[in-house]
Amino acid sequence: MRFIGTTFFSLIFLFSSFAQKIEISESDLQMQLDSILKEAHLLYSYEKSAWIATDLARENKDLRSRFGGFFTYENRDQIIVLILDRSYEKCVAEYRFKERFDKPKSEIIKTRKLNKKEKTLFKARDKLLENLMDEKYNIGIAEGFGLNPIFIPFHKKYKLYIITGTSLNNVIPFGNDYIFISDKNGNVEFWHKFHSRLIAEPVEYEGNKVTKMTHSHLATTPLITPTDICTFMLYAPIYDIDEFSVYSPAIGAYMTYNWKSDKISVKWNSKE
Repeated sequence: MRFIGTTFFSLIFLFSSFAQKIEISESDLQMQLDSILKEAHLLYSYEKSAWIATDLARENKDLRSRFGGFFTYENRDQIIVLILDRSYEKCVAEYRFKERFDKPKSEIIKTRKLNKKEKTLFKARDKLLENLMDEKYNIGIAEGFGLNPIFIPFHKKYKLYIITGTSLNNVIPFGNDYIFISDKNGNVEFWHKFHSRLIAEPVEYEGNKVTKMTHSHLATTPLITPTDICTFMLYAPIYDIDEFSVYSPAIGAYMTYNWKSDKISVKWNSKE
């Protein structure tokens, strides 16, 4: 099967329906990888901001006692993380991030009602999360791991990624990741599971530090994914690991992401 000039999200729809050898030119592959890397940066901006904001909120004694949850959204090139009270009806703190996501550009510790946009987004996210409880999605959580939803408006619809996080040390949690696309009311129209299972990659092996990680993908997910890269961007700096690779039997190539250079390189198997 050959695809030319297809966008990343179109490929998700197509690949989820086929499991066979896929032909893609180097130029088309590079176009897809550029799109994937851009999406990975968006996911990272949401998730890293949420990490930092919730840590800051829990370090504040008053906020910690009122902490009910959080909600993240983008507005005018800023990532905004709202800390919600236990009723989920009011914001008790607001952290804004721009360009760098390890430290907020500003923070407002003040109780206020959610504005109209925030209420709309929050309602749609909650409806979508509620729908994911359906057994047909078979979303599970392994002990020591958690699921982190990343909710993003998308062409008058919504997309919700789920990536796996962990409280365990010396592990990078790839896999058990999904994308769901819903209508404006949070009803699921399409979904895809990127990996068949959780891939808990140890950062040490027999007492030696791991310098590179590799896992393979099924034909239904033939490319490195935004969730792969986002997860690595979150955890790799903690353990000082430079890169990881994904092998795709479907296209016959290794795709390697290096977080220090922030680039994806490709190594093809020998072609006839």
